Amino acid sequence: MLRPLDRHATELLRALTLIVLLACGFAGLTSHVANASSLRHSPVVKAVQKARPSVVNIQGRKTVRAEQVDAIGGDPFRQVNGMGTGIIIDPRGYILTNYHVVENVEVIHVTLEDKRDYIGHFISHDPVSDLAIIRIDAGEPLTVIDMGTSNDLMPGESVIAVGNAFGYEHTVTCGIISALHREVQVSATQRYRDLIQTDASINPGNSGGPLLNIDGQMIGVNVAVRVGAQGIGFAIPVDEALDIAARLLSAERIEQRTHGVVGRSHWREGNSALLVTTLKPASPASQAGLQPGDVILEVDEQTVRRPLDFERAVLGVANDRPVVLKIDRDGHEQIVELRLSKMQAGDLFEQMAWQILGFRLTPIPSAEFRKLNTRYRGGLRITEVRTDSAAAAQGIRSGDVLVGMHVWETISPENVRYILNHDDLDRFQPVKFYIVRGQETLYGHLRLDTPQVPQVARQTQGRG
Repeated sequence: MLRPLDRHATELLRALTLIVLLACGFAGLTSHVANASSLRHSPVVKAVQKARPSVVNIQGRKTVRAEQVDAIGGDPFRQVNGMGTGIIIDPRGYILTNYHVVENVEVIHVTLEDKRDYIGHFISHDPVSDLAIIRIDAGEPLTVIDMGTSNDLMPGESVIAVGNAFGYEHTVTCGIISALHREVQVSATQRYRDLIQTDASINPGNSGGPLLNIDGQMIGVNVAVRVGAQGIGFAIPVDEALDIAARLLSAERIEQRTHGVVGRSHWREGNSALLVTTLKPASPASQAGLQPGDVILEVDEQTVRRPLDFERAVLGVANDRPVVLKIDRDGHEQIVELRLSKMQAGDLFEQMAWQILGFRLTPIPSAEFRKLNTRYRGGLRITEVRTDSAAAAQGIRSGDVLVGMHVWETISPENVRYILNHDDLDRFQPVKFYIVRGQETLYGHLRLDTPQVPQVARQTQGRG
């Protein structure tokens, strides 16, 4: 016999129904969250997670020239808090960043992704490309960023910028490559060539940070943003940045030791290696039997894909130990032992001129110089100009004769060495130079790549 449910039974049934509904609902929610977790772990997330340990934050106080000075004699300089980003390019703590990030910074503070703080030491810089290398001593190997290439970039390709935007560490922004091969003037003294343009947000503090592709590989170094515009930022292509980093981190520059290898990245079977293009005469490389056309695959079992890999591998090797090279010569692999040597006085001068002036010099015999019919007493012939140097931008050519710099004659290498080692060299910047070309005497102003950080900062408006 059917009976109506009493109040207690009705409440019990409602409670059981609610429990079943909640269980079904939570089961559905759990399934949804599980699915969302796998979907949320997108290629962008994977790329950022891969790169984050290799991105550092840089901060410090710097001295800049005041825009306005009181008529009664105010301080022409002022202190500002600088910030930027860096990229770990060697496990020993070598970090690539923009020169304007660390220029004039009194104490460089570096913070890793795990919040550990270190003091950074200035190593070298190139003001023309606006790149610099600093180093920290972390006491353990650091994670090096995965270095991609910029020779296959495509407009419309997805990219990711990571950096210390406005002091917010490890800020991530996404966008696309808007254009390639841009030329940008950011100040009267700084022009960038062949930049990547992106609409990924790049803000003050992003400078020196990586621009990544969707695989988490660095394809550029963030450097500038168009003031007053939205979605127009710029990055130095990674191939150019790392070739410059190879010079900044070379054994010649850091340790005054030479190997004599001159090479470039070479693509073979889908991968890059180091193609030897020439050897310096009487150098350790030529004595070891290396030849132009050889492809260097490994140095001490470390894979070599570009000049920076080679320089990193030989940097810090003990003087009494040779490095072991695995090379490919005409399709056959060979082993070659290379022992670096200390640079001689002549080599040191050549390296100093090449790095600071941007060209190579050789003396001219007096009899030959007199044929130029000039009022100058002597000069040095320019035999080669570095393509990415300020000298090249000023129009200096191979064959020109350097006859003076600032207020001094340049008759001999000793004259140039005196000028480059002068305590007040930074105050002379940009340095006036005089050259003889044919029957003409020409002059211009050259901003030198001085080994020390200048005391007067350049304007940084418009940079990230």
